[in-house]
Amino acid sequence: MTEPAQPSERYTEGMATRRAVLGDAHVDRASANATPFDQPFQTLITEAAWGTVWSGSQWTKRERSMVTIALLAALGQDEEVAMHVRATANTGATEEDIREALMHVAIYAGVPAANHAFKIAKQALAGMRAENTEKEGVK
Repeated sequence: MTEPAQPSERYTEGMATRRAVLGDAHVDRASANATPFDQPFQTLITEAAWGTVWSGSQWTKRERSMVTIALLAALGQDEEVAMHVRATANTGATEEDIREALMHVAIYAGVPAANHAFKIAKQALAGMRAENTEKEGVK
């Protein structure tokens, strides 16, 4: 993703937060896949989602992570749920936090949405455990 010609302060802060939460590899992939068509959208989410919402000082990254997972699960955004479950490695949200967020989804957004999100979260967590095991085996 090509940065705007003169990135705003919010964009710069947003990119730092985005990298801290999602990891450099994810952000680098997103950047590499950006085109002139979706670059304005990438700039928007970097400034608004990451530079404003995720960079705010009222909630911790852990709290934002739990709320984000719950909202995405309620909306049925499977890929985003998986991405944000993986991001908990950087936000401090635990498996127990994820479970509690999804329990709220069951009550406030419906059992089918939570049931499906539990499936997505379990897959993402298993993948994270497998990666950690591989890394430990390499050491």
